Amino acid sequence: MDRRAPRPGLRDGARRLTGGQRTVVLWDMDGTLVDTEEHWILAATDVLAGRGAELDEADRRRLVGAAVPDGAGILIAAGAPGTPGEVATAWTDAATRRTAAHGVRWRPGAVELLSALRRHGVPQALVTASPRAYASHVLAGLSNDPFRAVVAGDDVTRGKPFPDPYLRALELLGATGAAGVAVEDSITGLRAARSAGLATIGVPHHVAIPAAEADVVWPTLAGRGADDVLALAR
Repeated sequence: MDRRAPRPGLRDGARRLTGGQRTVVLWDMDGTLVDTEEHWILAATDVLAGRGAELDEADRRRLVGAAVPDGAGILIAAGAPGTPGEVATAWTDAATRRTAAHGVRWRPGAVELLSALRRHGVPQALVTASPRAYASHVLAGLSNDPFRAVVAGDDVTRGKPFPDPYLRALELLGATGAAGVAVEDSITGLRAARSAGLATIGVPHHVAIPAAEADVVWPTLAGRGADDVLALAR
């Protein structure tokens, strides 16, 4: 896992909490920043194609935000042939092909909010259940990469809903959960972030987010600014 060196010239304008900790913002990727969650769901149907099996609605919901090994387990239970490792590889390859074919669409307001936080000097990290190679493909579409750290699904042994990916990102940023805000589109991801001690913003996409699962639920990132996010820091 890489730790990215702080960029020169960033203003130190992020809110500081008791004890001098600077607020950090940690982002989920699929479904939160980019509209790729459907690629993963359709890739799952590709893996099951020809096996006389298909995903039911409960399976689809469980795949949203799932780490690749957990998703592979769901696919095997639904009838996918092969070992967990083979199914995980087949699913990732199918998702990568779909993303390459259809491109990456950024969610409304996502690029603007990333840029606004960067201008405010807020350290940001990407915390995704997707493998690093897939995340790198998506991030290549950003002209100004705002992330000081990236934690991908293959960087940790236990993925979301365990707190491990978020705890690792906080470690890379030199922060604690009390100084952080996480932005997620899935209940799985929100539970991981909360377990790491982070304040949470839910931005539902394919799956509804009950109010109890996040500190706030926004229907969209569009129209939101850095101050809206920083106000959530504990």
